[in-house]
Amino acid sequence: MMEVPREQVCVLIPTLNEEPTIGPLIQKFHNAGYYDILVIDGNSTDNTRDKAYQAGAKVIIQKGKGKGAAFIQAIEQISKPYVILIDGDNTYDPADADALVLPLLSGYDQTLGNRLIPSNHVSFNRLNLTGNRILNWLFKISHGRYLYDILTGYRAFTLASLQRMRLYEEGFGIETEISSESVRNDDKVAIVPVSYGVRIGSDTKLDPIHDGIKIGRTIYRLAKLNNPMFYFGLIGLIFLLAGGGIGIYIVYEWLLKIDHIPLTILSVTLIIVGIQIVMFGIQADIQLANQREFLHEIQKLRKEK
Repeated sequence: MMEVPREQVCVLIPTLNEEPTIGPLIQKFHNAGYYDILVIDGNSTDNTRDKAYQAGAKVIIQKGKGKGAAFIQAIEQISKPYVILIDGDNTYDPADADALVLPLLSGYDQTLGNRLIPSNHVSFNRLNLTGNRILNWLFKISHGRYLYDILTGYRAFTLASLQRMRLYEEGFGIETEISSESVRNDDKVAIVPVSYGVRIGSDTKLDPIHDGIKIGRTIYRLAKLNNPMFYFGLIGLIFLLAGGGIGIYIVYEWLLKIDHIPLTILSVTLIIVGIQIVMFGIQADIQLANQREFLHEIQKLRKEK
């Protein structure tokens, strides 16, 4: 088996009030041979920063708010060629770190730690497990790629792949944006099963319903970069269905000798707008395919050099 160069790996841990778990988590990484630990703290009101510093981590304070903002800020502080991102709540096992880094040594750009394996189902309630499956399915439909667990908080990257990403999400949508960027950049992504335990010592900051809806909106919004036909096609379909539904009502009323001139104009307008939006989606899809082909040719030329 290939030896993992742990001294070339930076472990990045965004935190917010993780006092009970951050110290043991850092110690586990040290025991596994990972000593470059960077904690970026979102202005915790407990002793998270002190515990992290005492455990041997480098600690920086986040400028903005949200996990995404923390991740984006921290990327600028990293110089090691490989990066592990992990939540600070100690639900993930540092013993899986080698398995996440190994694919990067074989040419992969990113590794996702898949929590949604049968052995981990006991750590999820039914709502969270179902919600994760729905969001993964929605991502597959809208972005054209199935990544098994787009919301995982345990990932590994090459620094080069991180620096290619255009990231803007400040909150929990950052995992979705990272997954979307991996599709946009045509990154080679490995999927590795990881252990996932029950959260102990601190309350979850994720609201399954509220944040699930926000993540679903983020998946759809980001689809315009990876699958414009889906993004614009769905909007166009709504207009077409609305226009068609009104048209059916108009025809039914016309058979009863009742005319609806304004509704007829509205129906025709909605259908025309719907067709135009769908056509715009087709054109955008063609342009995206051409852009990807152009980028592939550039990458091929760089490799040949």
